[in-house]
Amino acid sequence: MTTRTILLAVTGASGMPYAVRLAETLAETPDVSLHVIFSEAARRVLALESPDGGRRIEDAADVVHEATDMAASPASGSWPHHGMVVCPCTMSTLACIAAGTGSNLVHRAADVALKERRPLVLVTRETPLSLIHIENMATATRAGAVIMPACPGFYAGADSVDSLADFMAARILDHLGLPQTLVRPWNT
Repeated sequence: MTTRTILLAVTGASGMPYAVRLAETLAETPDVSLHVIFSEAARRVLALESPDGGRRIEDAADVVHEATDMAASPASGSWPHHGMVVCPCTMSTLACIAAGTGSNLVHRAADVALKERRPLVLVTRETPLSLIHIENMATATRAGAVIMPACPGFYAGADSVDSLADFMAARILDHLGLPQTLVRPWNT
């Protein structure tokens, strides 16, 4: 079977349990190679929300790229990968992606994913939303991104933060075309 390379960018929005669970689930998924980028703010928020989360994500990753390394492989359209997830995705990161601008590897890699027509899932985490946020979501969607707000469903029997993170990881894997056993599909 062909190895599927997935790029996970972790930015500084609240919601780090989602990123940790997603990284660990991808690491457990057969034939997946996980590349990770942390923004500078992500490391600060990880320290607050999940003190061991940064280490857990790094342990799950096959490769960790520095957000300042604009010559890293995810900056090029010739680097073959099967999808990118920004989880959690700040509104600032969303704005850079929607505008096609950027100052770090997260922004550039997302721009590359869009131009190469590769899956790009943005797990936004903000409330309430301003009209600017909504318009940026619409722009990114028109460009080909999937906007997946970190809004887990409760119908799957959510009873802990872990089960909420499982729900979001399952939905993300579904959108990447990867198998998941975290959450049973509705009515099955």
